[in-house]
Amino acid sequence: MHKVLLGLLEGWWMFFDTFWALVLGFVLSGFVQALISRERMQQILGDHRPKSIAKAGLYGMVSSSCSYAASALARSIFVKGGDFTAAMVFMFASTNLVIELGIVLWFLIGWQFALAEFIGGAVMIVLIALLIPRLFSSTEIERARLLSGGESGVQPVEAESEIGKSIELRKKITAAAGYTIGDFKMLRVELVIGFVVAGLATSLIPFSLWRSLFLSGHGFWSVLENSVLGPFLAFISFVCSVGNVPLAAALWSAGITFGGVIAFIFADLVAFPLVMIYRKDYGNRFALKLVFVFWGIMSLSGMATEGLFKIFSITPQRVSLMQMSSNHAGWNVTTVLNGVAAIVLAGTISLYLSRDKDGESEFAEDPICGMQVRKSDAPASATIGGKEYYFCMDGCKVSFLAKNH
Repeated sequence: MHKVLLGLLEGWWMFFDTFWALVLGFVLSGFVQALISRERMQQILGDHRPKSIAKAGLYGMVSSSCSYAASALARSIFVKGGDFTAAMVFMFASTNLVIELGIVLWFLIGWQFALAEFIGGAVMIVLIALLIPRLFSSTEIERARLLSGGESGVQPVEAESEIGKSIELRKKITAAAGYTIGDFKMLRVELVIGFVVAGLATSLIPFSLWRSLFLSGHGFWSVLENSVLGPFLAFISFVCSVGNVPLAAALWSAGITFGGVIAFIFADLVAFPLVMIYRKDYGNRFALKLVFVFWGIMSLSGMATEGLFKIFSITPQRVSLMQMSSNHAGWNVTTVLNGVAAIVLAGTISLYLSRDKDGESEFAEDPICGMQVRKSDAPASATIGGKEYYFCMDGCKVSFLAKNH
């Protein structure tokens, strides 16, 4: 029991250290999402030329960091005629190149991990752009599009960007608050699980067991084994998005290589629940192939990132979780920043509660997960009793229909 309590305390201090960073990241992400229409994203990603890939990466970076929402949006882009490679680049960027992930990595593990997020993320995008068009035939892709509910040969049509739409300042702010709170609500379980599991893993799992998992002292072979093992640990952990970061800290403390940690962080898109979503959306064979391609890309990116950091001699020194959290209790800068973040969060919640909830609003709240969606480009919708409901993904729609029929 003592070890359990110690693990929970460890998880609490990890949350304490990163609370202000989480609030800052989600608030910034919320503002960007309120200004950029997802319909616009769907309309311009019609091929995998370098320009389109760059746009897919940029739109992904400013989108929600939730892995489930990212997979749903990528499917929506694909179904509505977007290029499959561009849709996958968007999905990877949405979960691995977002603001809040970099901030939390920096202040929980170190600036090197935040830098590695963007360097390794760029490597992943290049690998996706190069490999997917060569590993998936046009026949396979069109078959997957039809299975997902799209129409063969559909091409996106250019439309006027909604970024410059003239809307009142208050509407912009309340919309941003809606996205911020919606993302928090969508990821609350992931975050709690991530911090709790990371703390318990440190206190309950013997260091010798961690050591036995990770090959060390064998140069390239250690880097290879750890980078391949990282995504597998993500697959069985059931945790994705920002919730992966505290687990990454635990793995780094336990002895996994730098490249293995990076591969683990990138592997939120192969967590078991998401693999089941791919299976449903694209079919068994296509999904299995997709997951193994993702796995290879994540592992190669982790290895490449570690290699680059070794060349420039900026690989971080290993630090235990105890060392990470031992100096953060009490009256210090972290406490002050958390106080400011709590005030910002309270203001955001107030704006969220005061938002326009009538039928004329441009936005709606997913009745299952609480995420905010723009009505014009919601991934899924349903009409029950004359009332229209909007969802962030098909999974929420299915759950809602099951509860109301």
